[in-house]
Amino acid sequence: MFALLYQQVEQREEWLEMSRLGIDFLKKHGSDQKGQFYFSLTREGKPLVQPYNIFSDCFAAMAFGKYGLVSGDSQSTERAVNIFEQIPLRQDNPKGEYNKAFPGTRPLKNFALPMILSNLCLELEPLLDKNLVEATLENCIHEVMENFLDKETLLVYENRALDNGFSDSFEGRLLNPGHAIEAMWFMMDIASRRGDQQLTERAVEVILKQLEYGWDAEFGGIFYFIDVKGNPPQQLEWDQKLWWVHLETLVALAKGYKMTGDERCAQWFEKVHEYAWNLFYDQEYGEWFGYLNRRGEVLLDLKGGKWKGCFHVPRALYQVWKTLQSGKDLKVSAKQSQAL
Repeated sequence: MFALLYQQVEQREEWLEMSRLGIDFLKKHGSDQKGQFYFSLTREGKPLVQPYNIFSDCFAAMAFGKYGLVSGDSQSTERAVNIFEQIPLRQDNPKGEYNKAFPGTRPLKNFALPMILSNLCLELEPLLDKNLVEATLENCIHEVMENFLDKETLLVYENRALDNGFSDSFEGRLLNPGHAIEAMWFMMDIASRRGDQQLTERAVEVILKQLEYGWDAEFGGIFYFIDVKGNPPQQLEWDQKLWWVHLETLVALAKGYKMTGDERCAQWFEKVHEYAWNLFYDQEYGEWFGYLNRRGEVLLDLKGGKWKGCFHVPRALYQVWKTLQSGKDLKVSAKQSQAL
């Protein structure tokens, strides 16, 4: 993130230094002997949680790649490519030996990996083989827009059976509107790169459908999880309102409006923007709270933790800022413009 800010916003040496400090720490302590990245470490760099989560590798690759491109550190760019090339080899069983699921009883595949690969591949494109880039993006589009997207309802499922069918189970009925919407701005970035207006318009329709289905009509905000059949979700936090869900939605709506001019995107942007800045943003001390209850009250007043780091907030603000700067003007208030 600090390398991105240095590259795209302003060449402040302290930002590049912050990025270098993080990369040096990851080089020394981040991975095990196989090169797989631990989920968490102590302050001193001792492993706390095993490398069970392939997304640790995805984000590490993103960090090494961006820092290497900005600083000219070839060791970091090589590391980014090596990490990326290992990810597809683990996609059938991302957790490897740490997988707790009993094999064969209810095999499912998860939406998160093709979703994040569609963004990670674009981030690392300058470093990757062209054929690998094209093959990865093609597969991501296929998985996201055909296998996990239900063509009739335009809802995106978190889990699918291995034959891409519906599994009538807690996992199989699960919707995560924020995940689906975030994936759609990744799809729009791919579409922009390819000049594929049809993919862009399809992504916008999917965004609007998730909002129509996932918006809390009583209290406002976007639900974290939903059961597609209206059953109680298994996740106890299903009705919480999360910071990243609303931030990624703002990015998607801004891009959707810029790329299609669809007024529904502008209307939803204003609605989500008003909710987010009034409730997540700490008016007194700055930064964003991460977790609200269903009524929109702050549930946890910590600004960072196990899941909330220096990522979604600055990335989303950067993306919205650049999108609004280069596209059609959304009718945001003076207060909102100042906050952006």
